[in-house]
Amino acid sequence: MAQFEVWAPNAQRVEVVVRSERIEMARDERGWWRVEAPQAHPADYYGFSLDGGDPLPDPRSAWQPLGVHGSSRLLDHSSFDWTDGEWRGVAPPGDIVYEMHVGTFTDQGTFDAAAAKLDHLVDLGAGAVEIMPVAEFPGDRGWGYDGVDLYAPHHSYGGPDGLKRFVDACHGRGLGVILDVVYNHLGPDGNYLGRFGPYFSDKYSTLWGDAVNLDGPGSDEVRSFFIDNALGWLEDYHCDGLRVDAVHAIFDQSAVHFLEELSARVDELKNSLGRTLFLVAESDLNDPRIVTPREAGGYGVNAAWSDDFHHALHALLTGDRSGYYADFGSVEQVAKALRSVYVYDGAFSGHRGRRHGRPVGDLPGTRFFGYVQNHDQVGNRALGERSSHLMSHELLKVGAALVLTSPFVPLLFQGEEWGASTPFCYFTDHSDPQLAHAVSEGRRREFASFGWDPAAVPDPQDPETFNMSKLNWNELDEPLHAELLEWHKQLIRLRRAEPALHDGRRDLVNVRFDEAERWLALERGPITVACNFSDRLVSVPMHAGRAAQVLLTSVEPPEARAGSVDLGPESVTIFSAES
Repeated sequence: MAQFEVWAPNAQRVEVVVRSERIEMARDERGWWRVEAPQAHPADYYGFSLDGGDPLPDPRSAWQPLGVHGSSRLLDHSSFDWTDGEWRGVAPPGDIVYEMHVGTFTDQGTFDAAAAKLDHLVDLGAGAVEIMPVAEFPGDRGWGYDGVDLYAPHHSYGGPDGLKRFVDACHGRGLGVILDVVYNHLGPDGNYLGRFGPYFSDKYSTLWGDAVNLDGPGSDEVRSFFIDNALGWLEDYHCDGLRVDAVHAIFDQSAVHFLEELSARVDELKNSLGRTLFLVAESDLNDPRIVTPREAGGYGVNAAWSDDFHHALHALLTGDRSGYYADFGSVEQVAKALRSVYVYDGAFSGHRGRRHGRPVGDLPGTRFFGYVQNHDQVGNRALGERSSHLMSHELLKVGAALVLTSPFVPLLFQGEEWGASTPFCYFTDHSDPQLAHAVSEGRRREFASFGWDPAAVPDPQDPETFNMSKLNWNELDEPLHAELLEWHKQLIRLRRAEPALHDGRRDLVNVRFDEAERWLALERGPITVACNFSDRLVSVPMHAGRAAQVLLTSVEPPEARAGSVDLGPESVTIFSAES
């Protein structure tokens, strides 16, 4: 026996179709249709027929083994045998976070294959794994941001039990799990939600079409759909946190914003389950209210990605000035990001043609993620170039040092730790020829506006674009890759060993720099991180006593003189003052 229910307020008749048998459902006053079906068995396929039409997948389907257009399949979450009963979570939002795309992390591209590589992450020193979206999306390959069955882990990755095995394995090795979720839009292919109810609104417009209806008629049930989804990933799949994609495209004029309601419900679940749960937001608004506690008038999200730090560091290390990087490129901006989080905190942005952002006040650095790479900043380049394609081996070390000694939560993108040579491109697998063509052509037009040659852009629909984006684990045996991996391990060990480096207090952060000489010295308590971004020897003045001991250096130990230290070209050295 199974209980079926679906919200379809505009339908006159709803039937659940189980093994080709149509069963009438009863409607309540809020538009929910329900029925008990004694003839249904575990793992049966089913769908919902609206007003006599063909059966559609369940909007809350937990399992779509036949893809976005196929029937849904019953799933009993209680049947999985978890082994993480003693797990109590990680300190939000984790100390070292490793971003992973399941499909390209290994050759097999599955949850089980990714789990087999977890010892690498433990040896690296990661504290949590952040998985790009896994909700059912079209075809067998994709980034996951065009998901349409938001409750169902993707079939090609291993489905619901595959995700559970992965999370269980992570917890068994002391790793937290953060899942990327998308609540600002759904993909176009296989998106049947609009047939069931007012899930979308033309009141706002997004890059992907109509916005999700979070504040119009019928929005109470729509909000519940997304909030229940979030809570399900945390409760049914034991995830520790969620990274909420592009919250600047979540439009809501309600008195209680969707993010505020979501954070309150996550806190309630945290108290109920007795383990740590948290939220991380992606936003380009530079608005600290997102991560300000609810009692102080904010939304109560635990942390947010900080693109300004990335943009400033990337532009300085690569010389890239295309697109939004036109607003960045100076040593001063890296220094400001380290001190103030946002470079544009009310300052005028030439790229935007207006003022942008606001100051973060006294919020700690641990409310923000810092990184030199992530899936967006790599994959949204024409050729999917990583930092390893854009800067020297020496500057990769400098960038890693600043990320891993910053006051922020460090984020590493898969393969970054060894300078992976494989690109990470944008790839899709749409079955609709017109949609596939539109995606490919749209991608080329987008890159042409950045000045890239559209003819050189890999076709997202070509399976080879996906295959060439897979990590090459054999590179770990090559000297330069092995050297960079060891550098990351040393930095992570140092961060963990030195209290000043994992203290998120920004009032204890001091940064000195010289724009002309292209050096920067980050001071955190007794620790000084001295960086030379130039291709020549530079002399960096040091405070008395601060350069007493070299903890880590990317080159031969620098020559210290009274009151200064000489740094070799494109190098970083970390000092500790005398105690």
